[in-house]
Amino acid sequence: MFLNVHSSYSLRYGTMSVEQLVKEAVSLGIEQMAITDINNSTGVMEFMRECRAHGVRPIGGIEFRKQNKLLYIGIARNKEGMKELNDFLTFHNFSKKELPARADAFKNACVIYPYQSGIAVGTDDFIGIRPGQLNLLYGRDLSQLKDKLVVWQPVTVYNRLHYRLHEYLRAIDLNTLLTKVDEGDKCRPDEHFLPPGELKHLYAAYPFILENTEKLMAGCTLNYVNKERRNKKTYKGSKAEDKLLLEQLAWAGLEQRYKGENHEAAERLKKELEVIEELDFFAYFLITWDIIRYGKSKGYYHVGRGSGANSIVAYCLFITDVDPIELDLYFERFLNKNRSSPPDFDIDYSWDEREDIQQYIFNTYGEKHTAMLGTMSSFKDRSVFREIGKVMGLPKAEIDDFLDPVKQEEHKKNPVYKKIIAAHSMMEKMPNQRSIHAGGILISEDPITYYTALDLPPKDFATVQWDMYEAEAIGLDKFDILSQRGIGHIKEAVQLIRQNTGDVVDIHDTRSLLKDPRLNGLLKEGNSIGCFYIESPAMRQLLVKLACEDYLTLVAASSIIRPGVAQSGMMATYIYNYHHPEEVKYLHPIMEEHLKDTYGVMVYQEDVIKICYHYGGLDLADADILRRGMSGKYRSKKEFDRLIESFFIHAKKEGRDEEVTKEIWRQVASFAGYSFSKAHSASYAVESYQSLFLKTYYPKEFMVAVLNNYGGFYQRWVYVHELRKVGAVVHLPCVNHSEDVVSINGSDAYLGLIGIQGLESRYMTLIPKERRANGLYKGLEDFVRRTGITLEQAILLIRIGALRFTGSSKKALLWEVYSYLGNKQPEVPSQELFRMESKACVLPPLDSDKLEDAYNELELLGYPVSMGMFDMLKTDYRGDVKASGLRAYIGQTIKMVGLYVCEKTVHTKNNKKMWFGTFLDAEGNFFDTTHFSTHTPVYPFRGKGCYLILGKVATDFGFPSIEVFRFAKLPLVDNPVMA
Repeated sequence: MFLNVHSSYSLRYGTMSVEQLVKEAVSLGIEQMAITDINNSTGVMEFMRECRAHGVRPIGGIEFRKQNKLLYIGIARNKEGMKELNDFLTFHNFSKKELPARADAFKNACVIYPYQSGIAVGTDDFIGIRPGQLNLLYGRDLSQLKDKLVVWQPVTVYNRLHYRLHEYLRAIDLNTLLTKVDEGDKCRPDEHFLPPGELKHLYAAYPFILENTEKLMAGCTLNYVNKERRNKKTYKGSKAEDKLLLEQLAWAGLEQRYKGENHEAAERLKKELEVIEELDFFAYFLITWDIIRYGKSKGYYHVGRGSGANSIVAYCLFITDVDPIELDLYFERFLNKNRSSPPDFDIDYSWDEREDIQQYIFNTYGEKHTAMLGTMSSFKDRSVFREIGKVMGLPKAEIDDFLDPVKQEEHKKNPVYKKIIAAHSMMEKMPNQRSIHAGGILISEDPITYYTALDLPPKDFATVQWDMYEAEAIGLDKFDILSQRGIGHIKEAVQLIRQNTGDVVDIHDTRSLLKDPRLNGLLKEGNSIGCFYIESPAMRQLLVKLACEDYLTLVAASSIIRPGVAQSGMMATYIYNYHHPEEVKYLHPIMEEHLKDTYGVMVYQEDVIKICYHYGGLDLADADILRRGMSGKYRSKKEFDRLIESFFIHAKKEGRDEEVTKEIWRQVASFAGYSFSKAHSASYAVESYQSLFLKTYYPKEFMVAVLNNYGGFYQRWVYVHELRKVGAVVHLPCVNHSEDVVSINGSDAYLGLIGIQGLESRYMTLIPKERRANGLYKGLEDFVRRTGITLEQAILLIRIGALRFTGSSKKALLWEVYSYLGNKQPEVPSQELFRMESKACVLPPLDSDKLEDAYNELELLGYPVSMGMFDMLKTDYRGDVKASGLRAYIGQTIKMVGLYVCEKTVHTKNNKKMWFGTFLDAEGNFFDTTHFSTHTPVYPFRGKGCYLILGKVATDFGFPSIEVFRFAKLPLVDNPVMA
């Protein structure tokens, strides 16, 4: 009898999860019901599974609303009907047309209009009447309505407490105070489940309404196969053709990769192909290969990573560049019969190429079968508190006070605080809004609207209304097409090298890169600024501490740098064990057997699975579920808790020592949530080597590429500093030399117009475009005339020195530009047959000040170029010690002067803070500092600038740093303009 049930996927409206809805229905003896969330079908497939698991007949539908007003409810008679409803909603989402007052005539779905809606219903339509509206039928001629009326008892809340939660949600949705939510914007308090007998009793005077409802519901069924793989089934059109093509590509790739006989590789390839055939993954591999092929045809560079790099077939198809035999990567981590989750390839492209790849996929595989994966963000802890406090009308200061962890006990007696806590406990982790996944794409065999309506986010790619967990449950495997700036660095560096030196670089010749002694030497020194994944202070420190000088060590470092590993103390254990393998103490012989290569420490996700399987007695599928649960990629907490319990029970059965088991579990728990798979780490390490190769042999071009692709770990000026350090002459922006981005010619690097703060984007493009079309600018007047620039924008360019080619001083140019633009609108640029030159004005000498220039650069670029920051200090003191000599002062207290680069705040176990800083000395070399709260009771950093540092030199595995006692920012010479 329940044809209008809302779950919490009716965002900021429904209060019960799909699971709660079904459990409540079962407890009341309800045998069938229809889920009809507002303007979405997010929960339909999940609802179907839950209902079937509990013996309830599921019916699917959608409630259609316009501006919070109910229009009608669509009920699917079958799978085709669900598709019709999804298509109807999708059309209006895509066209951005408002939903019509009357729905389409559906073939396999019916529409229920609310009683008194004023709509003349069609042949297959119905009218829903609430129990409270039955009195309106009294004395009325019902001959025209008798076959149309059905029971309408909406379900939105669980009880009165949930109704209050519903009111909070509506206020949050409408961004208003709780007291200002209109009755029409809320559900009615009685919108909850009723026992079937009670509901029938309410309609007993009108038995035909009950009959109509039962007949309607009996004719509806969600006739989906419960669990099957729903991906596109073939690439070529038949499985036989797919098999033949994949085998041909794989064996040809094996010959290219290994260049000669390799019996082990051939055997591995043969076995993988057998598993791929058995599990019907030919199409998945071939579609990925096709995406890579298209990217290569466009000259795009990619990185294949994730567990897909465990596959030699992927390596031979050039999807990945990681040799799984060299790294002893096992294919079962990617694809096996027992794997509980679908595999996927993570393919990274440059940030400016990914959209074209996505468009190719949509064009090739059809817009009806292709969609971006969605995500579902939920209400989070502190944000819930703030949202509830806001709709209650509390001032920000009071909300902040409630959030102060020190005052929690004090607030527990406050009635307002109690109300917020009560709402918070129900709201936390509820769905809040739909969004788009970072890069997941689905390609289905059947049109994707069989399973979901589609949204159209800003990038205009169709997006499903559920997330990766639901895709997995439905049986759709995603393709992850991601982007990262590191690939942009590599791609542009290769292009710049060809333009600037004529050299053609094969960046994919990874075998030779990994063995290059020069690269490994830089790695050992931690000289990796600008290089993908290995440039952060923590990573550079780790490289030095490990004395990392080979690929395999870098692979391990890429995983142990992850947050949980360091916090658990296992990173320090790994470093020590790496240097003292003879002293390694294994917790258990099984740990020695399976973790000998990593010195008894779990370094990779595979290590977690191994230990859960061999020590904890879980099967491989359960071990993988446990690993995924710890990384937040598994939904069922109940199942997850069962596996933890199973780990301890099995260990006890095997006679394991209880204390040893607890310590092993501590390591598993602290590590699994943050670790990489070995293949993922290996993929990152390959890209790091590629970056390091370019930095080593073509440092100027590489640094320009880093600057032009942004996204590095450091602020922009650090890379400008590195560019100078490797021998480039860095010039300020110039309208006669600069492009929109940084450019390089020989050793001359010109900063781009794009870096000038306040310069409008149209001029960043127009100025170099006009110069290329009609030649160099001859002077200020010529520049103003040809670009039509405004006075304000011209002043910015003059102040940064972009018109220095004229030979005039900045002050003279500023005087002159007012004569052209001071009281006039700029002329529209035009071609002229003749041009009369303006008369030149003779100005008195105007002083120029280098310090003034530096302050202009600080303001407009964010860093000075004409002078260094050390040169702008009031003091000539540069410290007693330089970074290059720190090792000679271990244990001694010293003074240094350092230019601030970056900082990191860390919360210790006793809820205190400590800080880590990175600085440059006057010679341009990096050094690092540690700040304990005992010596630094107030926040120590005061932003960019130079600092006087007093502290003791300490060393950790050979890496020197300064434990700071006192710390102060040094003043700069006053700006002459402000003096």
